[in-house]
Amino acid sequence: MAKPEKVQAVGEISERLREADAVLLTEYRGLHVSEIADVRDSLRAVDADLKVLKNTLARIAARDAGLEEFASMIGGPTAMAFVRGDVIGAAKALDEAARKYPVLAVRGGILDGKVLNEAQVAQLATIESREVLMARIAGLFNAPAQRMAGVAAGLLHNLGSMLSQVRTQKEESEAAA
Repeated sequence: MAKPEKVQAVGEISERLREADAVLLTEYRGLHVSEIADVRDSLRAVDADLKVLKNTLARIAARDAGLEEFASMIGGPTAMAFVRGDVIGAAKALDEAARKYPVLAVRGGILDGKVLNEAQVAQLATIESREVLMARIAGLFNAPAQRMAGVAAGLLHNLGSMLSQVRTQKEESEAAA
């Protein structure tokens, strides 16, 4: 018979799995406590938190949440990053932490109910941030207006130059006559 605190822990993990926008699965074998704290801090900055969980409880919770394939990925010293909001920012933070601490490995994750493998999580980390993408889109919308302004300015400049040449020719013809 399951202990009440374990049943409660499984319920909490299941709820977090359902509520999170994404969950990134990491293996932290070989990291010191201070290094894990550093990874947690970098994730907290992007509205995500890293939790070290008991594998058995995490597997049961994943199955309860309907994530059978994800449950099979859980093994060894596992920590889960529960992401609320910026999934790309969290993937980037974990990627940077993995570069800083080579023993940290990202094993996979869940995004919108779909299980991601290690390579797919790595691809998330290479996507530019939301702000950069929004700036590019704004630039694309602004480009035609800038071109039109450039053409109009060129036409006005050419008209002014042409009028100046006509005036100069009239002055020269009047001076010659």
